[in-house]
Amino acid sequence: MRLQWAWGGIALVALAGGCTSSSDDAKSPPAAPASPPAWTEPAAYSYVLARGCDAAAPAGRYEVRVKAGAVAESNRLDAAPVEPSSGSGEDLGPATGDTGEEIEAFTLKDLLEMAQTASEDGGQVTKALDTTDGHPVKVTIDVGSGPECWTVSDYQPA
Repeated sequence: MRLQWAWGGIALVALAGGCTSSSDDAKSPPAAPASPPAWTEPAAYSYVLARGCDAAAPAGRYEVRVKAGAVAESNRLDAAPVEPSSGSGEDLGPATGDTGEEIEAFTLKDLLEMAQTASEDGGQVTKALDTTDGHPVKVTIDVGSGPECWTVSDYQPA
């Protein structure tokens, strides 16, 4: 009789040991991806800023150079020249014609501050950050009148 108890105890220990083995690790939920590091604005950098939520047809694309925390240079990449008609005096719309309105470019720090302010004021804000250095790659802000999207590419610290 004692032998049956001994075999039963061994079976129970083996069963309990099997429930805690590392084979359950495969069923564990995947670890959350690491968050991007906090980004610190470098003294000088350049990037391309696209405005608009349709990546295939942005409202404007700008090459921006930043030095000492301020925009040093901004060039529209997709501007179509507007040719005024001979003395007609008609309103030609924005300086860039049908390709979209001109904007004043800003630093990436300004973009993040704009997103923070909109969020604090109750707007819906989403940010995508680069996983290697944490600079913003896309910011979407909606304060109730439809989303505004800003996409950053070709980021190059100097």
